[in-house]
Amino acid sequence: MMADRKPILPRTILACTSIALLGTLGVWYWSEPGALTSSPRWVQKVPASNSAPLGMGTFPASPSSIQVVPAGRVRIRVPILEYHYIRVNPDPRDRLGFNLSVTPANFTAQMDWLATNGYHPINIADLRAYFVSATPLPAKPVVLTFDDGHRDFYTMAFPILQQRRFKAVAYIVPGFFGRIRYMTPAQIVQLDQSGLVEIGSHTVNHVNLVTSNPATRNIELAASKGALESLLEHPVVDFCYPSGDYNSTVAAAVSSAGYLTGTTEVPGTEHSWTDRLTWTRVRVSGGETLGQFAASLGQPEPTVSFSPPPTPIPDASMATRV
Repeated sequence: MMADRKPILPRTILACTSIALLGTLGVWYWSEPGALTSSPRWVQKVPASNSAPLGMGTFPASPSSIQVVPAGRVRIRVPILEYHYIRVNPDPRDRLGFNLSVTPANFTAQMDWLATNGYHPINIADLRAYFVSATPLPAKPVVLTFDDGHRDFYTMAFPILQQRRFKAVAYIVPGFFGRIRYMTPAQIVQLDQSGLVEIGSHTVNHVNLVTSNPATRNIELAASKGALESLLEHPVVDFCYPSGDYNSTVAAAVSSAGYLTGTTEVPGTEHSWTDRLTWTRVRVSGGETLGQFAASLGQPEPTVSFSPPPTPIPDASMATRV
């Protein structure tokens, strides 16, 4: 969504660009390497109370087999949902605002539908880990993305996600910091530290990167990345094109700026590592019925059965001696 723009302060651009150009931050993966021989991070552990007594050198009962998307597939179907506002549209005459606004009641119903029907929200880092680190995905994976950093994500969407322990991705525009309808830096830090929300970049001022001159384009990409990394104190490597505007030149600039992925507004649910800079998404529009929402997810990626290996239980007597 194109919002009203306010140029970021010159000193902020200079500082953020300097951070980005220092090159001290290497490529970061939030993934956990491992193939099907190890338990993915989302596998629930069996409580120790379900196993034999401690100190016997025993293992807990192995969880029943689960369904996973196994590593190794070149292309997989994972719907990346595109949200903007989670609110009741304040102006009924604003058709664009209505189309971009999912009411809290509808959003709650959508999240309940995902949970009831066996979907597992992951983030972009998990999707990267599937291709890069051979980390399997849970059955029916889905990515929930939220563009622009609107404050209603923090006040309306995040509590609903927290209740269900659902992951999400928030694409942030640092140039909007300080505006009344957008999240504050402190709120973004809190989201990042929750472990549920991955923070991605959305340029500094939500500009059209296709029509921008090369210098402006590079500043928008580098300064946004630098500002977010300085705020969060870890690398930010996932990007979203403002209003979905991109071409091959822009995608190359995104890669050169140090981003590993880019999401668009092109409809689709299939992804590969080759097209990681132009991953498609599924827009969730205001006024959709639950049936329309369900149909937009498409056919789930086929799964296979997987039994996680048992986890050793520490010897109680050893723990006492230590």
